[in-house]
Amino acid sequence: MSNILPIVSDFSPISLKEMNGVKLMSRMDTKFVFQLSKLPSLLLQLHPFYNILTINSKVIHDYKSLYYDTEERKFYIDHHNSRVNRNKIRFREYVDSGLTFLEVKLKNNKRRTIKKRMKVDAISKELSKEHREYIEKIIGKPLQVNAKQWINFSRLTFVHKTQKERLTIDINLSFKNEKKSGDFRDIVIAEVKQERMSRKSDFMRIAKEMSILPMRLSKYCISTMQLWKNIKQNRFKKKQLFINKLKQV
Repeated sequence: MSNILPIVSDFSPISLKEMNGVKLMSRMDTKFVFQLSKLPSLLLQLHPFYNILTINSKVIHDYKSLYYDTEERKFYIDHHNSRVNRNKIRFREYVDSGLTFLEVKLKNNKRRTIKKRMKVDAISKELSKEHREYIEKIIGKPLQVNAKQWINFSRLTFVHKTQKERLTIDINLSFKNEKKSGDFRDIVIAEVKQERMSRKSDFMRIAKEMSILPMRLSKYCISTMQLWKNIKQNRFKKKQLFINKLKQV
């Protein structure tokens, strides 16, 4: 991480308040996965086009997430089976901003990501009555869900200078449950978030020039595969092989 600090520190800063216009709680997402070794060169090329979120003089921010699922792993299986109108439930702590939310995400049949969230005091390993009522209100039916795994990472958040676009770059990804743990510290997961899909994104252009191609990837699903080896995963095999290849480079 030390080799990218001088680069990202040179970006023009943007505050949380200034980012209000690009919250994009309903959006189109495009993900990219690539080797950590490519990150410094990529960041240098992004510099003319993006500002970076800065909180208390920090530009690399820590995120802690606790994901919930049903006993049958409905959310994982729905994603594995490419089911539309699928959900994810998590608590997420935005460490540097001191904020924690219960978040419910929907991926609808138009490939839009819609995120709803309620502010909470802290991440909870048990859902309260208020939490369950909120989840039921968003999803539209009661669901019995329990805490399954932690996913933690560090994030750089960029905002395009002229377009309504956010870019997140996640590094130092680690995950664990009560029995096992693992990490993908050798790879980077980037995500372009737009109101409407547009290939005019400067990140997309630069990524293509660097042979970094779009790839649909869920941190929750790929970490679930590592933590529960016997879970259904045949449709994710190509993604796992791709990640394994990146880790060997």
